[in-house]
Amino acid sequence: MPRAHRDLTVGSTLSTLIRLALPIVFANMLQSAYQLIDAFWVGRLGANAVAAVSLSFPVLFLLTSVGIGLAVAGTILVAQYQGRRQSEMVNQVTAQAILGMALLSLLLAGTGYIISPEAVLFLGADTAVAPLATGYLQISFVGLPFMFVYAAFQSLMRGVGDARTPLWIVLGTVVLNFILDPLLILGLGPIPAMGVTGAAVATVITQALSAIIGLKILFSGRYGIQLKWPQMRPDFPLLWRLFSLGGPTAIEQSTRALGMMLMTTLVAGFGTVTLAAYGIGTRILSFVIIPALGLSQATSALVGQNVGAGKLDRAEKTALLSSLIAFVSLTLVGVLVAIFAEPLVAVFVPDGQQVISEGAHFLRLMALTFGLMGAQLVITGAFRGAGDTVVAMVIALVSLWVLQFPLAWLLAERTSLDEVGIWLAYPIQNVITALVAWYWFRSGRWKQRNLLNSEPPPSTPVDTPQPRGPTRTS
Repeated sequence: MPRAHRDLTVGSTLSTLIRLALPIVFANMLQSAYQLIDAFWVGRLGANAVAAVSLSFPVLFLLTSVGIGLAVAGTILVAQYQGRRQSEMVNQVTAQAILGMALLSLLLAGTGYIISPEAVLFLGADTAVAPLATGYLQISFVGLPFMFVYAAFQSLMRGVGDARTPLWIVLGTVVLNFILDPLLILGLGPIPAMGVTGAAVATVITQALSAIIGLKILFSGRYGIQLKWPQMRPDFPLLWRLFSLGGPTAIEQSTRALGMMLMTTLVAGFGTVTLAAYGIGTRILSFVIIPALGLSQATSALVGQNVGAGKLDRAEKTALLSSLIAFVSLTLVGVLVAIFAEPLVAVFVPDGQQVISEGAHFLRLMALTFGLMGAQLVITGAFRGAGDTVVAMVIALVSLWVLQFPLAWLLAERTSLDEVGIWLAYPIQNVITALVAWYWFRSGRWKQRNLLNSEPPPSTPVDTPQPRGPTRTS
């Protein structure tokens, strides 16, 4: 008996949004915990080990961003076909998304494995760090196909309205990683200490397990998607459609990674205290925006299903409600962060008074616009759900490359503000980007992006209650 998927086109908009968003938020938090566990155990090995992982992070983050961006295309098409009750196309898109991600990841993994020694030298590794970073990178590249396949699975499940199943898988892998990290990094009994390499091996094991479980779920047909082997034959027009739809998001995500590296270079010119304050401030920011990112991803799936069902008014209502929730909740968080800025920074550097003072200044300036940042993330998530990935990409690129970095450079280097100019660039960029996103949203042109224009929507003029519990599907 197939397990019933969640229909996101009927019922209370608020309850549907919360039920989908909460598991996504928790899964994102667990992913952050995953990284913290790695950082904790690698930190037991000393400065060279930490430097090796830190040096590898920008490369892996860049490739991860590409994978996540392309996985978004699967969410969009699956959600819209799900909204139109076209289960065969849901299954076909799923098969081609998995196939496309697997092929791309194999290409990237092979290339990355070969060029890893040169890459770490290019990034400035010294003779003590280079071998550690190379080993860590090469093993990480072995796990790249597993990571890409699981990213596709997670996005596809969100598209059919199931965010809980991926949450349980992430929880299981975090627990497993918590056990494997000390065993493989430090060694125990017959298990040899592998050092930094052990952290990468633990990650690959959990990634492989996640991908295998995800594929088994898709082939089982009990979770809203029924994958079959004949569908895995390449469908080149559909593959091109997926890559062209996901390409803008992949560009958006990868340029964000490059932008982080560039901003770090600018900040480093103002000394160690400023660099430390910036690092702590952005780390706190990365935790603050987790709920907004979860709401954004949930909004993409909700908008996608409702656009596919022809319910454009419900899609717009969902986006408005989600952005309002993000604005109010992150504004409240911003108030708390502004009040408790010094204690928050002191958690990371208890004895660095200068860093605490500078970091608190940075946080207070950013915190004023947390709500606007959250609303903008949700609105661009709605654009993606409707298939308007190009506009979402343009807004992100303008915010980073036209506003944030040039403003930070201009205010810091060409005025007497110095590092305060960098801090001010964040709230200024948040305000302008939110206004631009809101203008495009209110114009309504994002609703005219019809990905399924050759297939008429089903006749479902009225929201009717759906049966609960398992239902038979063809």
